[in-house]
Amino acid sequence: MNLTAEAPIQNSEFRIQNSLPLMEAFYTLQGEGFHQGRAAYFIRLAGCDVGCHWCDVKESWNADRHPKVAIDDMVREAARHPTRLAVITGGEPLMHDLTDLTAQLRTLGFQTNIETSGAYPLTGQWDWICLSPKKFKKPLEEIYQRADELKVIVFNRNDFAYAEAQAARVGPGCQLLLQPEWGKSAEMLPLMIGYVKDNPRWRVSLQTHKFMDIP
Repeated sequence: MNLTAEAPIQNSEFRIQNSLPLMEAFYTLQGEGFHQGRAAYFIRLAGCDVGCHWCDVKESWNADRHPKVAIDDMVREAARHPTRLAVITGGEPLMHDLTDLTAQLRTLGFQTNIETSGAYPLTGQWDWICLSPKKFKKPLEEIYQRADELKVIVFNRNDFAYAEAQAARVGPGCQLLLQPEWGKSAEMLPLMIGYVKDNPRWRVSLQTHKFMDIP
């Protein structure tokens, strides 16, 4: 877990944005992954061209359908809640320059976590990077060594081989998680349990927020 205040990551393709297309923001528990169970404030940005057919937030794909909200207002709303864990997700949040958003959140003492497919250049300052790679749009090479968590969605048996190929590219300290696609859980979870027992460097991640019926 990287808690050092490193300089912001910037890319010449981006310019700093004062507002971002916001699909929704809400206070809840992190339902999946390494930080599962922690109180967290989620900021879900709109815009995605990765195109996962099993995506459960397809309404986030078209950024033009969602209002642009001032980053100052997003951060002010986040600060109203007692948690100091902010999770930036999407859509694909790295379609946007996240430099200013993360800088403001950190100024108020937030731990900044991101969930990304890694398909776009990394911007912003991050305490935790969850890389969830997709076959439909490959991650950029730069993301692999920065990832704190590799979360691979298991939709079919072929995804175990895909997961191993992705794991070979991340750093030695990266947490390795397999997560069943929600609609295929009954079929894939027994296979995943057996796989993790045979390959204990992996862990199973479940979408516990869906079992708890929370956002």
